[in-house]
Amino acid sequence: MSRALLAFLCLCLLSPVMADQRAETQQQLEAARKDVDELKKLLKQIEQEKSGVQKQLRQTETEMGGLEKQVKSLQEELKDGESELQRLDSEKKKLDEARLEQQRLIGIQARAAYQAGNQEPLRLLLNQQQPEKFSRTLTYYEYLGQARLEQLQTFNETLRQLANIEQDIGTQQSRLSEQKAALDGRRDALAQVRKQRQLALAKLGQQARERGQKLKSREQDQAQFGRVLKTIEETLARQEREAKAAEAARLREAEQQRLAASQPTRSGKPASVSGPLVSSTGANYGGPFGQARGKLPWPINGRLVARYGTPRGDDARSKWDGVLIGASAGSQVHAVHGGRVVFADWLRGAGLLVILDHGNGYLSLYGHNQSLLKDAGDVVKAGEAIATVGTSGGQATPALYFAIRQQGRPSDPAQWCRAQG
Repeated sequence: MSRALLAFLCLCLLSPVMADQRAETQQQLEAARKDVDELKKLLKQIEQEKSGVQKQLRQTETEMGGLEKQVKSLQEELKDGESELQRLDSEKKKLDEARLEQQRLIGIQARAAYQAGNQEPLRLLLNQQQPEKFSRTLTYYEYLGQARLEQLQTFNETLRQLANIEQDIGTQQSRLSEQKAALDGRRDALAQVRKQRQLALAKLGQQARERGQKLKSREQDQAQFGRVLKTIEETLARQEREAKAAEAARLREAEQQRLAASQPTRSGKPASVSGPLVSSTGANYGGPFGQARGKLPWPINGRLVARYGTPRGDDARSKWDGVLIGASAGSQVHAVHGGRVVFADWLRGAGLLVILDHGNGYLSLYGHNQSLLKDAGDVVKAGEAIATVGTSGGQATPALYFAIRQQGRPSDPAQWCRAQG
């Protein structure tokens, strides 16, 4: 049998099989397309719901930041109020001492008047044998009476001041207690709302990841069906080359899956491994920011959990343009260099964020804060507290996002700050 005849017979035998495979593949491809369209609709709906929760989270965290600032201000007021209460108490003690002394003097005068008798001036008037003595004595009694009247007036004024001070003390204590109780209650309520928002956001994020994974799987199936259909439609002469290409694609996909498994999750959380310690202690640098490379302190004491330039999630195209420093919630964040606050507000992805302008195109950024201690336009010194560490922006654990910009371009903070400890 000739080779041409053999090839013809093989083609006749394979054609019905290939036709059936093509029809089946076409059906699978159409089903995959429908699944992909449906999943895309679900993803769009989830993203819309997630956007609404993020807006609520922004409002709640912004209110939390403002309330933290109010609480700190109230603490200062309470401290001032306690000082005022101490001053009022000291003044009250002085007035009590003055009152007791005035009572003693009034008692002495009363006893003297009683011993002298109320008719002494009348007896002197009737007995005019010594006119000079009468005149002097009468003048003495006039002075004595005036002194008694002034002493009584002073005593009454002391009693009035004592009553006013006691009233002021009570009012001050009541006002401060009411303010603290009201703010504590509001803070607890907002903390509960914030927790609910974060739980809702985490749930939506989990749903989106599950839908995304399913969508990715269906898209891979769709692509695979397309490749199968293309392979069926090609001639037998190209089958060997297509087989080799499919094998290479399989190896690449396996390598990509292996690399993806070794990357952090897309949730934006840093890897769980511990990074090096960094410190905000030490002398501040007072020269121009452009000459501060390697001389600046870190903004907080903590541990680096994400470095500059490392992948941010399982997408290698997204990288950290700053660093993430793990620290205790409520820890104070310090300015690494003197500058002016150009932004102090909530920003999606960064939470409560402070941006300092250091001049000549240099900026430093501090994000995911619990509260902001400065407002836009404020001028701050190196080492001054500007915020407190938190989890705003959807973070799961307390950490500070810290970045440096040079003429709008990100720069590695590790090159500007002193070596890690």
